[in-house]
Order: sequence, then structure tokens, then C-alpha cells
Amino acid sequence: MSLRRRTLFVLALVAVAAACAGGDGPTEPGLGPGGGDAGGRTVKENPSFSSDVVEIFVRRGCTDGACHGTGQGGLTLTASAAVSHRNLVNVTSPTSGEVRVIPGDAQNSYLVKKLEGRQQVGARMPVGGSSLDATDLTNIRRWIDQGAQNN
Repeated sequence: MSLRRRTLFVLALVAVAAACAGGDGPTEPGLGPGGGDAGGRTVKENPSFSSDVVEIFVRRGCTDGACHGTGQGGLTLTASAAVSHRNLVNVTSPTSGEVRVIPGDAQNSYLVKKLEGRQQVGARMPVGGSSLDATDLTNIRRWIDQGAQNN
């Protein structure tokens, strides 16, 4: 195969792989009118843990068996809001020694640090996927800042 054909072949493979990897949304879609994005998700004034935050965990694969569905990093997340909430709020991470979710303080919550890439231990979450977009991250931060209720 000539160098030109090999280069075109590699570029085509990269394009196909990028198209297949688009299932979890863009990294920074920005917020459209009304705080929404092209996928129909919106920034909520009062996000609910069970319907908004857990939905993000499930959609982004955090609850899968290869991730926190089996307790990676000492954290188990499931589609059950009660289990996930109990394992997040006011619980110290065994890997970092930081509190995962500090009600009323998203900025200092280890969960947000991990999602934003500000952690001192481990990798940015979600590992192997694109970072959370502005809509998802804002909803998680608002839920925490409003008291991290199990609602």
C-alpha cells in the first residue's frame, strides 16, 4: 500500500472510531436557550438526585460492572438512588481521604474534583470517556450546593 493510501486509511479509521465514540455527548456543548443542550437535557433549578443525578451516572456508564457498579475505587454506584446516595454523601473516600459529597459545598466535594480533573489522587472521571458536559456538571454541582438531598 502506498504511503498516501495508508494515511487515508488511518484517517478513515480515526473518523469511524470518533463517530462511534459519540454516545456520551460532547465535552462542552455549551448551553442553549433555556439552559438546554442539543440532546434535550437541561440545567435544572433544583436537580433531583434520583431522577437527575442518578440518570447521569447511568447514562455515562458509572454504574456499569467495569466501573463503580462493582465498587471500583471503593465506591459502588447503582441505578438505586438509595444505595448510591448512601455511598456518596458524607462518606470519606478510602483512596483520597476526602469526603465524596459535602452537602452545600460542591467546590470541595471529592466527586466534583474528580469530575473536573482537580483531584490529587487517581484519574479524572469518567475514566475512558469524555468529561461531563456543562449541563451534567452544573446539575451535579447544583444538587450538592442545594444540600445533596436524597430526593
